[in-house]
Amino acid sequence: MTTFRRRAAFCHVKPGAFPTFIAAVFAASLACAGQAKPPEPPKPAPAPDVLTLSDGDTLHGKLVSEVAGKVTFHTDSLGDVVLAWDKIKELRTAQKFDVLDKNVKLRGKSTDSQIPSGTLEVANKTLSVHSESGAPHPPIPVGDAQYVVDHATLQKQIDHGPGFFSGWNGAATAGATLVTATQNQYTLTGAIGLVRAVPTVSWLNTRSRTSADFSGSYGRITQPAYTIPATSTTPATFVPESVVKSAISHFDAERDQYFSARVYALAQTAFDHNFSQDLSLQQIYGGGIGWTSMKSPNRQLDMKGSIQYEKQQFIQGSGSANQNLIGSTFAANFAARLKLFTYVQGVSFIPAYNETHAYSVNETDTFAFPAYRNFSFSMGTIDSYLNDPPASEPPTRRNSFQFTMGLTYAIKSKY
Repeated sequence: MTTFRRRAAFCHVKPGAFPTFIAAVFAASLACAGQAKPPEPPKPAPAPDVLTLSDGDTLHGKLVSEVAGKVTFHTDSLGDVVLAWDKIKELRTAQKFDVLDKNVKLRGKSTDSQIPSGTLEVANKTLSVHSESGAPHPPIPVGDAQYVVDHATLQKQIDHGPGFFSGWNGAATAGATLVTATQNQYTLTGAIGLVRAVPTVSWLNTRSRTSADFSGSYGRITQPAYTIPATSTTPATFVPESVVKSAISHFDAERDQYFSARVYALAQTAFDHNFSQDLSLQQIYGGGIGWTSMKSPNRQLDMKGSIQYEKQQFIQGSGSANQNLIGSTFAANFAARLKLFTYVQGVSFIPAYNETHAYSVNETDTFAFPAYRNFSFSMGTIDSYLNDPPASEPPTRRNSFQFTMGLTYAIKSKY
């Protein structure tokens, strides 16, 4: 007690002792430093999880997750090991996991009482959950445990949404063509597509989805100026430079809000420009209903229908050619991830109800072949049909077709 009081006294510097002020402050600092608490020792590392294989071998490491019967277990020596339940004899975890069996259907935020949570023990093809509270959970056959994930990950996916710049998946593609000969030609193409589903994992039902796509193509063919030499009957003729260009661009964005596992309401917008079809700008704003009619880890098909306002503005046509339309978009989007490539197809039919001849049809097809890490080689087609271009000279074709090739980079932002 005496030592404490002496140290406490040094912690107060009395006024009027300016000559000894620096010495007093120095002594008080040393005394007060002696009262600081020692740093807490680091927490011990958690005990490893233990997995026993059906042949008796034992792995020590960490259970990562189990999805649809595939267990991922990480060890320092082997990395991630993926096993089926029938290859596992026993499993014990020191960390807390949540188990979603086939009877749990999560949509939106859920309470912990719906989900067994705690350390796990697997034996005799049965999974037991030991909660911290000691409340018993009925044993779960491993065949019924559709998903096993760590507690922090599940709560993050259920209770929190990603920030604006996180959780996005997609791809960016770029391509170019350059020709120098009698005519000079170049073409630039590019596209970017982004989509974010919330939750961002496949083992929870989607609550919302946001997507945005942009594609563009610009080309130019130039015939340099030249002179036709004179002949005995005709003078020399100068032919000026001629230029033919093409410019096609498309942007769309969509927000989906799910009210069941596969049915959702949507709001959408789209903007199109096509110089070869004399289309300066087509604007679409609408909303409707969507249905995910096919959904598996490797394939998905969405069918959509909407009611919308559409405005068409043309380049060379008279003002009367521009139109304000009330119509719909009926669309189907299909994606398949196969072993050798990924295939994506989109088809849309856009009728107008107040001007029945003012309809359009669009189709895109894209193949992507893996090349190196996040890069892939892609090729595809873009087919656009516009039924009501204004009269012009030379006549405007209603159909526009593009074949594209390029290098694609896969985009994936963390959540």
